[in-house]
Amino acid sequence: MRILITGANGQLGHELQRNAPQNVELHALDRRALDISDGDAVAKTVARIAPHIIINAAAYTAVDKAETDHDAACAINRDGAAHLARAAQAQRARLLHVSTDFVFDGQGCTPYLPGQTPSPLGVYGASKLAGEQAVQHSGADALIIRTAWVYAAHGHNFVKTMLRLMRERPEVRVVADQIGSPTAAASLARALWALIAKNAAAGIYHYTDAGVASWYDLAHAVREITQTLSGETLAPIYPIRTEDYPTPARRPAYSVLDKTATTALIGPAPHWREALSEVLRELLQEE
Repeated sequence: MRILITGANGQLGHELQRNAPQNVELHALDRRALDISDGDAVAKTVARIAPHIIINAAAYTAVDKAETDHDAACAINRDGAAHLARAAQAQRARLLHVSTDFVFDGQGCTPYLPGQTPSPLGVYGASKLAGEQAVQHSGADALIIRTAWVYAAHGHNFVKTMLRLMRERPEVRVVADQIGSPTAAASLARALWALIAKNAAAGIYHYTDAGVASWYDLAHAVREITQTLSGETLAPIYPIRTEDYPTPARRPAYSVLDKTATTALIGPAPHWREALSEVLRELLQEE
């Protein structure tokens, strides 16, 4: 089975390669090898590789920058998704397209179901929603997998930023009134491979690691687990409100995703603290 992975150098792209089954022929392309915002390049590359499955792990994820960089966000998140879906449909390949909790406004208080009506708060979420819609309207055999709060031992992410700040500063203040589900990129990659193995029906799926947390909870867990593993002393963390840390883009206050249908198909997700421990062990081993 030939698999084309876009965004190969990103957190998810990296973990997809590390966790790939042995019986697949991988074609993992970074942005230099395939810029998904270039429709002609996408069509030619997909035709040349002739993949059975395309996993779109490429995305514009700079949430705050997107507010003033609308065109770039949409070129990748909306147009790139459309180009891949069109190429997948022409090739009769299956497309797995990764989306985000940011398609919801976070005003709810129960986990969002895949079929609930999206209502993004900013440019990033709107561009990702437009990408979902392009995939759905393309006629391609496609799975849309929404996830949230992704991090890994590589790349730029909240976990690595918190660890750095706790080593550099006397104290760290973190927002405590935004709730979601931290998700290790490795967990997400394994879930995507499991969905492929199960030949899951086309449609929208939700996947995150199990459990919920605030950004403060996640940062506190990074501190606690790192100190246990390494013996080092890190700066204390104090909770603050969203209004105390204004950002260009509004974040959903509650973005927990209901993954009942997904876990019924591929099995339970690991708890986020368990997955976080694995990532922190890897980080500390690499230092």
